[in-house]
Parts: sequence; structure tokens; C-alpha cells
Amino acid sequence: MKITLLNLKNLLSQNVCEVVFLRRRPKADKPPFRRMLCTLDDNILNSTNGRLSLNYRPPGGPSKYNPELKNLLLVWDIFMQDWRMVSMDDCDLVNTIPEAEFWNYFNTTLLKMSPNQKLTYMDT
Repeated sequence: MKITLLNLKNLLSQNVCEVVFLRRRPKADKPPFRRMLCTLDDNILNSTNGRLSLNYRPPGGPSKYNPELKNLLLVWDIFMQDWRMVSMDDCDLVNTIPEAEFWNYFNTTLLKMSPNQKLTYMDT
């Protein structure tokens, strides 16, 4: 389902979301779309598990530009364990994992994934 920047930002504040979006800078060796598991949920990110398991760190400071003016949303990428931009020009919401269910999902599903499985996930 297509989602707008504002709606995704609101969802991410209390959930982890799976999104698929069109890459702004296509790569010859990658598909045009990228799949991401991301969040902006402070309760998840600032928890002990968020700091240790997701390697979360707060943003370093203000951006040199306003990403929203370029239809971009800055999010915490669960697999890459870093801040990433999601292009909202062509973005679909695939799944939403509520905050209360995330750590169970993390422990039962994400922890078991190999690095190759994670790469495959992101490129499908």
C-alpha cells in the first residue's frame, strides 16, 4: 500500500515498519527497489536492547538540508544499524510491527537470519 511521508513518520514513531521504496540512485548490481525494516520509535531505540542489539546511536546533529523538502525521510535501518534515507517518491508500506511485539519478532525471526539472508531481504 502506498504511503505518504507524514503517515510513515507517524507510524514509525510507535512501530517498526517494513517498507519497499524506489532507490533514488539506482545501482547496476542492485534491483531498483530496496526493502527496509526501520523505525523512529524512541522506546525501542533508546532501550538497553536498542543500544546493544540494534547498535542505536542518536543522530549526530542537524542535517545540512531538510530531507522532507526532497521527499526523504530519515529513519533507523534495523539491518544496516545506521541512519538511512527513505525516498517517499514511490514507497509502499508492507508490514507494521507494533512496539509491544517487536522484541519477540526480533528474537524469533531477525536474530536467526544470516548476513546473506539479510542482504537478500533488502534487495527483494
